[in-house]
Amino acid sequence: MHIPDGFLDTKTWLGMTLVSGGILAAVLRRIKHADIVRRIPIIGMTAALVFAAQMLNFPVAGGTSGHFMGGVFCCILLGPWTGFVTMSLVLTVQCLIFQDGGLTALGANIFNMGLIGSVGGFYLYGFFRLLIWGDRTRPAAYALASWTSIMLAAACAAFELSFSNTIELSIGMPAMLSAHAIIGIGEATITTTALMAIWRIKPEIMQIRKF
Repeated sequence: MHIPDGFLDTKTWLGMTLVSGGILAAVLRRIKHADIVRRIPIIGMTAALVFAAQMLNFPVAGGTSGHFMGGVFCCILLGPWTGFVTMSLVLTVQCLIFQDGGLTALGANIFNMGLIGSVGGFYLYGFFRLLIWGDRTRPAAYALASWTSIMLAAACAAFELSFSNTIELSIGMPAMLSAHAIIGIGEATITTTALMAIWRIKPEIMQIRKF
């Protein structure tokens, strides 16, 4: 899902950079410094786990491959906006060091995977928890939120590519969603397994946080 350099035109990548940068700056101003310092161990651990997991690819249809995004996992553990900052850091390191996603497309990738896929997935989890009540059905909410978050992030990428005249929306959207529907199954499986393991061992970590 990482968009490389050259796939977005100037108006699109510049606009997405300004949007993502503005949101990130606003979030950093609101997060309390003391809270960040106190939670550095779990933030660092979560970032490392997501970073490592994103480096592992698995095959999907048509010879393509996908990887774990980790947005819902990150935001449920850390809170939506601390999770957004953490995901932005992971995506930036991947871009600058491993060339996974283009530098000009970094703003779009942060928007798609860090905001829509992560923060959006967190609030989808809250919505699904309202529909599926009770701790015994918690895995279903994890899985549904994770799968849906992948689809929303993929749809955003398809819109950006279409807006840049890279590929027609009528072609790009079905291609992106069909491939990521399969990737989303892996995302849901990994996220649900990891979060349920943490919930059984240390349930106090799973408390809902605003930031």
